[in-house]
Amino acid sequence: MAADPRVKSVAEIKTAPLFDIVVDLNPRLNFGEGPFGRRILFGAAGGSFEGPKLRGDVLAGGGDWALFRTDGAMSLDVRLTLRMHDDALVHMSYGGRWITPANLRADLADPARRQQVDPGSYYFRTNPLFETGAAQYAWMNDIVCVGSGYLVEGGIAYNISQII
Repeated sequence: MAADPRVKSVAEIKTAPLFDIVVDLNPRLNFGEGPFGRRILFGAAGGSFEGPKLRGDVLAGGGDWALFRTDGAMSLDVRLTLRMHDDALVHMSYGGRWITPANLRADLADPARRQQVDPGSYYFRTNPLFETGAAQYAWMNDIVCVGSGYLVEGGIAYNISQII
């Protein structure tokens, strides 16, 4: 079969670090088993972020309305409010997937052992987008990012990179 002649080479996808973020979490709220899986709210209690051009705090009130699918995978549905160091507000939203091998699920569910699990042993990726009316951060309205997540004491953390 011949390649489609409409297919073109495009620039390689490259990334640059945007920031590291830690989100402190409230106790989870379990909505139970629904038609699509088990819905859990991991509410944001606060946090912080810092990178080459950005730093500030994660405000309480957002969270992840996660869906645990029947195959063990978790689908993320996250909305957070970031307060920049100069008090500007930025809305951050992302979906993503957390795929945990069956042999690690018990350790990750155990609060005493979860931070000891090597993040390289599971797939935890996100696709953050941003929205703001603050002129100094308007450039964030037009970027796409990727992130790698991992567990930390009291919450979750991500390394976020901008696709350039």
